[in-house]
Amino acid sequence: MDSLEAIADPTRRQIVELLAKRDRTVGEIVEKFEMSAPAISQHLKVLREAGLVTSRVEGQSRIQSLNPAGLQQIQNWLLSTMTFWNQRLDALEAALKADSSSKPKSKPKSKL
Repeated sequence: MDSLEAIADPTRRQIVELLAKRDRTVGEIVEKFEMSAPAISQHLKVLREAGLVTSRVEGQSRIQSLNPAGLQQIQNWLLSTMTFWNQRLDALEAALKADSSSKPKSKPKSKL
């Protein structure tokens, strides 16, 4: 699964948002949701497989962190999408300016 597919799920997006603020243990993540620990673990597994999250062991805890390299695919997609729309909007702006400059300007009508 790629990173865009992984964050298509709202729960996984929320997990990514939590980890964007700071690293967290699995238990801390579970506390933020009204679902079972196994369900959160499955979401974390998908995020790890997509390369968005890494996990490290510290003592008895598994610390979850965002993986900046995994976010690169999302960033690349956003940049290409923004380029697409910027080009289209620039073309629209040019067309509107050309259209408005080719029309004769009318004088406001006075009321008598």
